[in-house]
Amino acid sequence: MSKFSEIIHQEKPVLVDFFAEWCGPCKMMSPILKQVKDVLGDKVSIIKINVDKNQSLASKYQVRGVPTFMVFKEGKQLWRQSGVLQTKELVEIIKRFS
Repeated sequence: MSKFSEIIHQEKPVLVDFFAEWCGPCKMMSPILKQVKDVLGDKVSIIKINVDKNQSLASKYQVRGVPTFMVFKEGKQLWRQSGVLQTKELVEIIKRFS
């Protein structure tokens, strides 16, 4: 939990992916997130949070479905959306907060 807090307090945008191992759409997001990282490089941090292993964190952020994505910067949640997103959409959203 303290490590999570440390990560989301970065000056650059942090994309958090709340996922579950059993979730089909979550599995679809893995190559998309890799493409986002390839496009944005060091301009973004991307972390994946397994909701089954981190239930207190999922509860704190009221994650009701997976995948749920959030963008944090300097500890503030700036954006949130659930469901599958395409590379282009995610890149544009993250760039807004860069």
